[in-house]
Amino acid sequence: MLPTDPGAAELLLRGDIEIEGRLVDASNATLFCAIELDGVSAQCVYKPVAGERPLWDFPDGTLAGREVASYLVACAAGWPLIPPTVLRDGPVGPGMVQLWVDTKEGDDLVDVLPPRSFPPGWRPVLHARDRHGDPAVVVHSDHPAVARLAALDIVINNADRKGGHVLHGTDGGVYGVDHGISLHSENKLRTVLWGWAGEPLDDEVVDGLSTLRAALDGELRETLAAHLTVREVKALRSRVARLLAAPVYPTPDADLRPIPWPIF
Repeated sequence: MLPTDPGAAELLLRGDIEIEGRLVDASNATLFCAIELDGVSAQCVYKPVAGERPLWDFPDGTLAGREVASYLVACAAGWPLIPPTVLRDGPVGPGMVQLWVDTKEGDDLVDVLPPRSFPPGWRPVLHARDRHGDPAVVVHSDHPAVARLAALDIVINNADRKGGHVLHGTDGGVYGVDHGISLHSENKLRTVLWGWAGEPLDDEVVDGLSTLRAALDGELRETLAAHLTVREVKALRSRVARLLAAPVYPTPDADLRPIPWPIF
């Protein structure tokens, strides 16, 4: 099943979940599962609330709820950048369930390469040295969907956009995953997708922001209230309004840590 399949959300909400393994590199309990409903099956990621480690700077709500809220925001903007994501009961209690995305092996959208060796058009983000002391550059693709994902990170105030969270699906789509520490009311933006810093947002991004602002003035605000605080919803609305007033990708704040560590 593809993330764009119209039946994906129903499968995630009502399907029978069977745990098949655990993603051991994740900092919170992240379970790889099979899910089946009426003869239709797929793979998914299940993050139970019971497996979340408390975070002093994200004391409200749950990480699972923030994952769902981020998905709802992306959908409201008309950006299919996050795989279908729901909040439901699972084998070990309530949690976030997200459709698994199969990726193209060797087709990474974020990479660390020697200087001047990255593909034409790719965007350099950070100059550094590798473990051998040789010069290296963190770069990412200039794919238009990656640009929209960079804009989404700004909107949801993503505090942890690592390179491994940017997926190139076998269906050709670009997807972001792992949004549990997003949507805080204070500025916490940390991302590897700084390649467009200071450049104007394109028309498609601006149109999506306008659509999102209208949704936040309607039912979306109430829907998000189930996952976020009132202050966080207001801050989300303010970030969208500021981007529309000055439609430019922001530059990193030198007083903050703008790139997550580790990068992948």
